[in-house]
Amino acid sequence: MKTLMRSPILTFAALSAALAPVPAQAGPTPRIKDIVDVQNVRPNQLVGYGLVVGLQGTGDRIRNIPFTEETLQAMLERMGVNIRGTQMLTQNVAAVSVTATMPPFARAGSTVDVQVSALGDATSLQGGTLLVSSLRALDGEIYAVAQGPVAVSGFKAQGAAARLSRGVTTTARIAGGGIIEREVPFALKSATSLKLALKNPDFTTADRIAGTINRQLPGTAEVLDPATVEIHPAGGFAGTVVDLVTRVENMTVEVDQPARIVINEAAGTVVMGADVRISPVAIAQGGLTISVSENPVASQPGPFSNGETVTLPRTQITADDGNGASLAMLGGGASLQSLVSGLNALGVSPRDLITILQALRSAGALQAEIAVQ
Repeated sequence: MKTLMRSPILTFAALSAALAPVPAQAGPTPRIKDIVDVQNVRPNQLVGYGLVVGLQGTGDRIRNIPFTEETLQAMLERMGVNIRGTQMLTQNVAAVSVTATMPPFARAGSTVDVQVSALGDATSLQGGTLLVSSLRALDGEIYAVAQGPVAVSGFKAQGAAARLSRGVTTTARIAGGGIIEREVPFALKSATSLKLALKNPDFTTADRIAGTINRQLPGTAEVLDPATVEIHPAGGFAGTVVDLVTRVENMTVEVDQPARIVINEAAGTVVMGADVRISPVAIAQGGLTISVSENPVASQPGPFSNGETVTLPRTQITADDGNGASLAMLGGGASLQSLVSGLNALGVSPRDLITILQALRSAGALQAEIAVQ
């Protein structure tokens, strides 16, 4: 039996050669509508509480979940059924939270999708039906009601000695299960101006947006801060602010963002922006390879003796500390594309790349912000 533990040894002379400048390919210029949100044109989150019935013994255990029992009793009493003082043992009912997202400008009578999630100890919502539940916003007002059969994407099956499950069976969706009952008042047509909120605030991008708009519609846009550009119909513009937004949102602008590297250490994921640059720095990455071999042997007793056969361990351990790794000079101004191409050519794993990038940042050679998740 042989066990290997390896940390890659990088030959940075090869890395320096691989980091030759590579011309970057410019992508399509995004539209303004893809990089900004219009003031008050946003969805609203709704939440509610309800009961899912019709389960096949996979619901809440009533004696363990008191709020399910109280809700069931209150619902039956409203229907004229008095069960106070009666012990209920049903497991066909589950208390659930009901959530939905109300899109902007949703009108009364339109439908939205609903998400249902178990609150108690129900094991599956498969085959259940949500009873009518009210959905409220943070202001406490009811904006929608939801009802209908739930659709579960996962499944679960078990026997006396085995169990099989896939996905989550305690959450479900109801397509079009919510009906809007109350609208969010916002008179967009009568507005005299609107603010465009950048999804990724940046001084340069905000200035470019205002400049692009003013070149086509002079005197229309003004930068308020890195996250906000205000637009209003200028003199001579024949139309409302809605017409203005229609004209503006399809204009294209080049987006500028600070150099940033996002690292997810748990998943070993690294995402780097196109403007990441490296200053001149000398780098060496050593590695350690440990090989453990187990070759047990049997020891036999002598003839006609009362001894026993025993197994004797034989372990051989060898180590390579990577003395052949060299210290190389990495030239300045290496771009993201050339850096990634060089590291990929050497087979550097994402976790090794995380270590290298953090070391470069500590040395002051990495001209980028590192965000660790």
